[in-house]
Amino acid sequence: MPQSLSNVIIHIIFSTKDRRSLISPDLSPKIHAYLATACRDHGCEAYRVGGVADHIHLAVRLSRTVTQSKLLEEIKRGSSKWIKTQGPQHSDFAWQKGFGCFSISSSHLAKLITYIDRQEEHHQTMSFQDEFRSLCQKYHVEFDERYCWD
Repeated sequence: MPQSLSNVIIHIIFSTKDRRSLISPDLSPKIHAYLATACRDHGCEAYRVGGVADHIHLAVRLSRTVTQSKLLEEIKRGSSKWIKTQGPQHSDFAWQKGFGCFSISSSHLAKLITYIDRQEEHHQTMSFQDEFRSLCQKYHVEFDERYCWD
């Protein structure tokens, strides 16, 4: 085949270090826009970025030229540096070391976008840890809790 084609859609989740509520309502849309732009800068389409005070969700089409670990390394590093420039109250901002990255079919993209859009409502009754456990179970991903929460 003379060309390389792909359509890999991923659901990405990562939290602030120690799940601290560091993403304020006024900073949130700016962080979401920054992360969407960072994804595009790496050839990935960000269908949706959203979250709450202590974590972020992204629905992204992964470029065929970048690995998921490289994309996450770059967007987390860049956004953390950028957030620290947004005022002295953000000087100690940090993301957790790890992340969750789950593949979805394109037929489930609309449902994922709705899920991301409803994060505020969703987290009135569920913590980030419970949500992450639930998603790992849904996507059949085994993990060791001793190494999951930083």
